[in-house]
Amino acid sequence: MAEPLSRIFLLSHMRAFTSLAGHILGSHPRINGYFEMHLAYEHAAALDEQLGLFTQREPIKPGSRYLFDKLLHNAYRLGPEALCGVELRLLVSLARPERTLKSIVSLFRQNDPEHDWASPEGAVRYYVGRLQYLARFCKSSTVPFLYYDAELLREAAPRWLSGVSEWLELDSPLSERYRTFARTGEARCGDSSPAIRAGRVLAGTSDYSDVHLPVEVCGQAQEAYQAFRPQIVAHAAVVLDLVD
Repeated sequence: MAEPLSRIFLLSHMRAFTSLAGHILGSHPRINGYFEMHLAYEHAAALDEQLGLFTQREPIKPGSRYLFDKLLHNAYRLGPEALCGVELRLLVSLARPERTLKSIVSLFRQNDPEHDWASPEGAVRYYVGRLQYLARFCKSSTVPFLYYDAELLREAAPRWLSGVSEWLELDSPLSERYRTFARTGEARCGDSSPAIRAGRVLAGTSDYSDVHLPVEVCGQAQEAYQAFRPQIVAHAAVVLDLVD
């Protein structure tokens, strides 16, 4: 019987370049998966559900080692202690608050303007709640994890590629060029903008100058980032931080 696939889980939040990370990871010959599956992993059966969902549209690569998913919402929780018998490799990432909030608001104003996250106040509630959950998870997790600043992937990609390749013990390094897949750009699977179809890490950032964030919203988000990021970093086995 073939060995079960090891799992890579990226725990982060919306608009933290996680689709880009997923596509880079999923383009490696040893890694399957690239999109957000919207599953909770609190019992072993979830791993079979994950595999079934992935193989509906994509085959498992011959000789591959890993299956990837990303968890961006508190409704989809990871319980490593319930997934015994399967090797887990964890990545945790946070993005700085101002660009993140503007990106969330911009996305939902375009695609679902009645959603709570289309407002700065709703977006900051999500962001603060997510960081709070991630800090609690990292404090209690018995599985080692690598933490990276999300901006590293866009601003210093070689460091991210090298560090994550080493963490995953890949036999060949990750590349900033990646494939597009069956669900690339599909709604609810990750980034649906044209940028994800570029097939490579793009320099520069999106323009969110049309999104205004009230001072109090920025303050709440910045306070959460400054409080919870150090807590997460303190428990990480490896840290890839963005040096200003």
